[in-house]
Amino acid sequence: MKQPRIVLVGTLILLLASPGKTCAAEGGSQAPAICDLNTPREFPAISSREEWQARAKEIREQVLVSCGLWPMPKKSPLNAQISGRIERDGYTVEKVSLETWPGFYLGGNLYRPLGKGRGPFPAILNPHGHWSNGRMADTSDGSIAARCITFARQGMIAFSYDMVGYNDTHFAEGPGNPPLAAMHRSFGTNKTDLLWNISGMGLQTWNSIRALDFLQALPDADAKRLAITGESGGGTQTFILGAIEDRLAAQAPVVMVSHTMQGGCVCENSPGLRVEYSNMEIAAAAAPRPQIIVGATGDWTKATLTVEGPAIAHIYELFGQRDKFKFARFDFNHNYNQTSREAVYAWFGKWLPKHPLAEGDLKEKPYQKEPDADLRVFPDGKLPPGALTQSQMVESLKASHRERWQSLTPRDGKGVDKFKTEFLPAWRRTLDLDWPADGSKIESGELRAAGDCQAAPVHIAGPDGTQVAATYWAPADLLKQSKPKLVVLSGPKSAIESRRVAYLNSGVAVLEMEEPNTEKAADPFVNFYTTYNRTTLQQRVRGLLAACAAAKSIDPRKPLPFHVFLDGAGRAGIYCLLAAPAAEAVVADGDGFAIDNDDALLEPALVCPGIRNIGTFQGGAMLAAGHPLLVHNTQKKFPTDDIESAYHAAHAEQKLRIEAGMLKDHEIAEWLSRL
Repeated sequence: MKQPRIVLVGTLILLLASPGKTCAAEGGSQAPAICDLNTPREFPAISSREEWQARAKEIREQVLVSCGLWPMPKKSPLNAQISGRIERDGYTVEKVSLETWPGFYLGGNLYRPLGKGRGPFPAILNPHGHWSNGRMADTSDGSIAARCITFARQGMIAFSYDMVGYNDTHFAEGPGNPPLAAMHRSFGTNKTDLLWNISGMGLQTWNSIRALDFLQALPDADAKRLAITGESGGGTQTFILGAIEDRLAAQAPVVMVSHTMQGGCVCENSPGLRVEYSNMEIAAAAAPRPQIIVGATGDWTKATLTVEGPAIAHIYELFGQRDKFKFARFDFNHNYNQTSREAVYAWFGKWLPKHPLAEGDLKEKPYQKEPDADLRVFPDGKLPPGALTQSQMVESLKASHRERWQSLTPRDGKGVDKFKTEFLPAWRRTLDLDWPADGSKIESGELRAAGDCQAAPVHIAGPDGTQVAATYWAPADLLKQSKPKLVVLSGPKSAIESRRVAYLNSGVAVLEMEEPNTEKAADPFVNFYTTYNRTTLQQRVRGLLAACAAAKSIDPRKPLPFHVFLDGAGRAGIYCLLAAPAAEAVVADGDGFAIDNDDALLEPALVCPGIRNIGTFQGGAMLAAGHPLLVHNTQKKFPTDDIESAYHAAHAEQKLRIEAGMLKDHEIAEWLSRL
């Protein structure tokens, strides 16, 4: 990656550099390079099975948090309705309705073997791609019915189910208001939905989880032989579910695992998902589960044989199970045609039945798809009573997130431990952090006299690619102190200059970072920006963590055993609260900020996907409950109730100070110098 010019005095610079992707900086600008769904990706260099297992765990967490599924929502009864049984040669077809969320219904068709005993049989999920008629598609390029019928004839259960907005799966407004196709691409696209990680991808991933629940519970299904295959957008669902579900025994994503185009629909782009990871890595997270990926010469998977396939194969080699991964590419345009299907039949036929299928049984025989009307669950478009509208569904999801947050808010000592264990991944993934931020490299310039103290430019390169430039200020007697203190100070220049003087007069060293120029910051609400890039808030928090991690080596004369503190003035107080686990104590300016309304969080400097799901700006401080914390200038508007609850539960009330008014610089310096 081309490195931009670095200015080493008083500026904060953050780059989106990582070993797993390639983004070209624009015109040598200091601004972070912007990635999008077509940015070429590189598979990271992985040298051991343990290294990959750690990364696969991170991928799983990222998928769940990005999809709004961490912690996992409570699973309500599916109330499965199976009806309309049709018997054909070697298989049956039935209509299925699942209430995957209270008031939301998933439609599909269940294909079962006929004349092959009672089972239990392997069972395969079949999400579909963006065909105009969804799971009813039956063309030479792709037929969902063809593969489901063939699976059933081979002695396997197959369940095809809708994307949101297709066929039977929609909200109470549809069909026609809005049109179903528009509904598919509109759910979860309001700006405020981003704050809760409510997205079309999140809802479809939840539907896939519940569809797997349905298959697992079928009396004639073998719960140890569950699988999934889908094409295009259904291919995305295949490897997304594969990354988070250990119940799967095999998977086959078709024409979607690519190092270039990552998915062009809202159902494939949840916020934060691919800032660090690509579809190649997400697919590889299933290793060593049996998997085949199928590409096509006429779409973005044309490099399957030379790029994606070998990269994923290396991960299987690390497990010593290379035989469980196969990759193939055929000379067609975007498809899941008979040739591609037969490659999957052969693969599943090897791994899913108790005894591998004979070669003759792996070929697709002539079939006849049932008329659409006979496959539809709600042919008139009328949903069951109590079905939710789209806006009601969004509000229901928000209510679920609030309930899950409140259930985690600690009330006693055990609650503190549980909160930190369960909430830490959500904090890391929501803010897109590498934590702990060890391994930073520091370059300090020459210390020069500046009045009664000394100052030097500092450049910090974090192990995660973060670049920080700042100014280090040392009081004259610093080297004589047995327990030196250093404050990482951030905020508007007009606010932090006088604060810095107050700290230096108290004998406290300062690492001063000015606010970056965000006039040319990208719009976070277009082109799936937050799926591929960090927002200003996320970049600022990363910078604070990198600075804190490097602090003990910041003095150019020698490493010092600094006690490291954070102080943020103005809106930077919010960043410091979120970065609280990185410091021994925190001073945060609440800035009198009222955040009751979601719209208040849409300022460019504050936007962060999923921020509501981590207690907005309180969660980071709650992770650090027990460390001294001073929050001032709340004006009784900035919320601190959950922070107070966490400190009470940790029996650390004496270390928490909340002030409605703005404290003077010398008052803050005195509070911190006494720690």
